[in-house]
Formats: sequence, C-alpha cells, structure tokens
Amino acid sequence: MAAVARHRADTADDHNEQSTPAASTSTGPTGGHQSAAGPEGLSVWATAQATGPVQRRGRYVRESVQHPARMLPAIAAHAVTAYTRPGDLVLDPMCGIGTTLVEAIHAGRDAIGVEYESRWSDIADANIKHAHTQGATGRAGVIRGDATSILSLVPAALAGQVALVVTSPPYGPTVHGLVRPGTDGVAKFDNAYNDGTDRGNLAYRDLTGLADGFAQILTGCHTLLRPGGVVVVTARPWRKHGELVDLPSAVIGAGVRAGLTPVDRCVALLAAVRDGGLVARPSFFQLQAVRKARAAGTPMHLIAHEDVLVFSKSQTDSGSGSLKDNLGQGWSRE
Repeated sequence: MAAVARHRADTADDHNEQSTPAASTSTGPTGGHQSAAGPEGLSVWATAQATGPVQRRGRYVRESVQHPARMLPAIAAHAVTAYTRPGDLVLDPMCGIGTTLVEAIHAGRDAIGVEYESRWSDIADANIKHAHTQGATGRAGVIRGDATSILSLVPAALAGQVALVVTSPPYGPTVHGLVRPGTDGVAKFDNAYNDGTDRGNLAYRDLTGLADGFAQILTGCHTLLRPGGVVVVTARPWRKHGELVDLPSAVIGAGVRAGLTPVDRCVALLAAVRDGGLVARPSFFQLQAVRKARAAGTPMHLIAHEDVLVFSKSQTDSGSGSLKDNLGQGWSRE
C-alpha cells in the first residue's frame, strides 16, 4: 500500500474520488503501453490529480452520480490512449453509466457496452448522446443484458474485432455511495445495485461466484477480441468482517481460465501526487473504518490506488468480419 502524505475527508464518496487527464502515452507497434518518455512504459498511472466530480463536470450528465461504483474517467481514458489507435473498437461488458464508452468516443475510437441494469444503461445512452453534442467523433452503443452470456447479446460479426476491453467487476452488493448529514446522523444513499431483490447481478455473489461469473464474461470477451487484443481490468481488495478479500488475484485467475495471458499489473492512483507525496481524499466511510481500525490497534491505511490488471489475447487467434460493416448492424452514433 502506498504511503499517504496527508488526507482530507468530504461528505460524499463522489467528492472523494480522484482523476486526471490521461498521462502522455503512445501505442507501441503491437498495441502495447508505452510512455512518451521511453519504451519501458508506466507502471503507475497518475489518474488522480483532480477529483472525480471535477473530471465529470460538464462531460457527463448529472444523473451519472447515482451509480454506486463509478470508474474514474481518467483510468478509462488512459487505457484507451495507451492500448488503442483511432478507429479501434473498445468494449466494456459491465459498462454502468458508460464511462469507458464516453472516453473512447472522445478519443476517436468506437465503443460498445453491455449493462445488466436498465437504469444505468439509460444513463449511459444519455452520456453517449451528450458526448456527441460536445464533438466526440466515435460511435457507441449500449446493449441491455447479462454479460455472462455476452456472445448471445453482441452481433456475431464482431467476433475478432475488439481491440480493447476495459471494465471493473463489482465489489459487492453495497458500496460507499453518497452520504448526506441530517439531524439523526448521516444518511446513506445510491449505495447498492438494483433494489436487492435481483440476485442475477454479480454483485450479489460471493467471491467464488463472482470470479466464476467474471471468468464467463472474459471468455466471451476473448472470442470478441482480435488477435493481440488487450483486456484492462481495475480491481482492489476490500474488507469483509475485518478480513481482506483478494479480488485482484481472483480476477487474474478468471482471466487465465478465460484463455487470456496476464502481461502487466499496474497501479492507478486514487490519490493526487503533491510535492513528492500522495494526497488521499477518502470517502466518509473509508475514513471512519480506518479510524476505528487504528483505535483498535490495527494499522490500517487509506486506499490510495486500484490494481490495473492487463491481459492479452494470443496473436495466433483469428477473427473475422469487417469493422465498418459490423458497426452498421444495429447500433450507430446517437
């Protein structure tokens, strides 16, 4: 865990996220991640120089804040810039409010997303439309459905056409969400997937079930990826009843079972870099949990990063179909 130089707490989780425009990168000759300063690439993504709300302001519709687990836009933007070229196709099989899709089409890529809950897919549609009013040149569309059966949802002609998959698995049925102080204490809202009754959502599975479902999703993504295509998954451990749940390792295992090759493990900062140190902006609940743990003698630290797990598809696998033709089959620019 990276050291934290100082921290500040806000009242709402969305106001504690960190983001920054993607670091200066270029795509290597094989689609790999390269730093503009050298061929070694970057293992630490400085994706948190400004808060999430600052990055989203004006770029996403206001309803986007309602999603309980938003990916930082800078993480998606960095992955798109690092691993694709203009005109490439990007996929997010668990797209939520469409962060990956929005950042892809702003970068001149095309994108397709799958979302289980219609509430979020409607917001993703609105964000795509909003991006086009702001001059985004890429095309994008959202499919409603269960990504564990992604091959039954996405047009078969797209097999072998996807250059990059960017996504993140859920961390459980409840997440930090937003908080509002009141006379009776702190009220928590927008902190759960659906209404808790639809257990088809991966968020309601235990770690083994989540990993199995995610492996199914990645297996479908493997078929959709072109040879040499890349999968980027953000994940971080969480605590359940005081015990650390190692989600990143479970994701790596799921990727291997899906036939993908792990090629890199990077760090996406959730804290700003200031004067050689990290400035964390934890959620109210993160800060409260750390304070309680330390008071009880457990040396817990604030979360300062997410793991970025990078996989690739073998260059020997092949696909078929014309991307331009495929994009015309059922989805187009709004």
